Amino acid sequence: MTTPALTLTVYGTPGPQGSKTRNRAGALYESSAAVKPWREAVKTAALDALHHDDAWMALACPVLLDVTFSLRRPKHHYGSGRNAGQLKPSAPYFPTGKPDLDKLVRSTQDALKDAGVLADDSCVTDVRTGKRYVLTGEDTLRTPGAVIRVWRLNDPSKEPTP
Repeated sequence: MTTPALTLTVYGTPGPQGSKTRNRAGALYESSAAVKPWREAVKTAALDALHHDDAWMALACPVLLDVTFSLRRPKHHYGSGRNAGQLKPSAPYFPTGKPDLDKLVRSTQDALKDAGVLADDSCVTDVRTGKRYVLTGEDTLRTPGAVIRVWRLNDPSKEPTP
C-alpha cells in the first residue's frame, strides 16, 4: 500500500446522506438539499480522473477510503466591525456540529460507486475520515470540499476480474 489507487480533490459543500422525510403525499425525499449537488461533484471529479485511465475497472477488492472534508466556518466564528474577517479566540478548532461525519461518508461512497470507482460500497472495509474547517490542517482545502484517496488493501495482481 504505497500509493493510492485514486486521489480526488472535490470542490463544493459536502452534503450528508441518510435522513429521509416524507411529504404529504407520502413520497420520500432527502432531508438535506446539499446531498444531490455533493454527490454530483464527487461523481464528476471521479469521472474526470478516470477518463484518462482506459484500464480502470471498478474496485471490487477490499479498499481503504480516506476522506478529509473541508467545511466552511459559520459567520459567528468571526468578529464584527473592525474585527470582521478575524477569527474570534473562542471559535472552535474542530467542527463538532452538523453535518454528521458518517452521513458525509455515506453520500461520498455512493457517489464513488455511481462513478465506477467502486464496484459496490460494501468493498470499503476501512475508513479514515475527518472533518475540518477550511485551511486548518493537513489535506484541508481553501474552499469547502474534500480530498479523497482510495487505497487497495490487497495485491492488485490478485484482484478478481468482474
